[in-house]
Amino acid sequence: MTWFAALGALEQGLVYGIMAIGVYLTFRILDFPDLTVDGSLPLGAAVSAVAITSGINPFISLIFAAVAGFLAGTVTGVLNTKFKILHLLASILTMIALYSVNIRIMDGPNIALLGQTTALDIIIEMGVPAAYAGMLVFGMFALLVASAIIWFLTTELGQAMLAAGDNSQMIKTLGVNVHMIVILGVGLSNAMVAVSGALIAQNQGAADVNMGVGTIVTGLASVIVGETIFGRKNMIIAFIGVLLGSILYRLAIAVALSAEFGNFSVTPSDLNLITAILVVIALTSPQLKLKRRQT
Repeated sequence: MTWFAALGALEQGLVYGIMAIGVYLTFRILDFPDLTVDGSLPLGAAVSAVAITSGINPFISLIFAAVAGFLAGTVTGVLNTKFKILHLLASILTMIALYSVNIRIMDGPNIALLGQTTALDIIIEMGVPAAYAGMLVFGMFALLVASAIIWFLTTELGQAMLAAGDNSQMIKTLGVNVHMIVILGVGLSNAMVAVSGALIAQNQGAADVNMGVGTIVTGLASVIVGETIFGRKNMIIAFIGVLLGSILYRLAIAVALSAEFGNFSVTPSDLNLITAILVVIALTSPQLKLKRRQT
């Protein structure tokens, strides 16, 4: 693996780490399996790309992307809490609907940002080398998002969200509106995913309606890898572990793509298989460690 491949994997790990934090919020904290992220990631990319091509500052476009992602998550939350639709099915319905919504926003299946000023271009104009601009921007936003969500979970509302995920019946008896907590949590999760999608689009120079395929699998892989290696003793370690898990996942993918076994080489079409293998290893390793200790 070359240095540039490793640098690219680090950049992708950081920008997808923002998405992984959103997945962690629903998957671990709220105990809410949310497939909306497969639609909210391209939603954020679409909104940001359209805003930039309309002359809006690329950093301001991230706010629009976050709002759009929050609204998408809110729809899933409302379908689940108010209309009593199973959380998994509710998220699938929203994800399917977002496919058409994203095409409508972009007025087509994709939109290019060629010749447009992105957040990375602004950082480069400030004197940062182009090779490190992405890492700086994505690292800054990843740390900002992680810090903001850690702070939020220390607030009274954040503590209520943690309690709702652990025992919703108990927190309901204390007078907490669990429905609003779920709607807020799923909304915040998809807002982070949408910001990740917007940054990915600005980095790639285009937004595409299919760029969110497999987002939930990638996010879960990052979460599980991070938890397996770093654990989750407290919120700070947990979220840092998610970011590092995302980076390690991308590095593992880069190593796999650069590996050759005789006449056989790994291609991008094998990524889903590699991801599945990594998740299986991460899920089974704690059990194997426990068996070793018992023997």
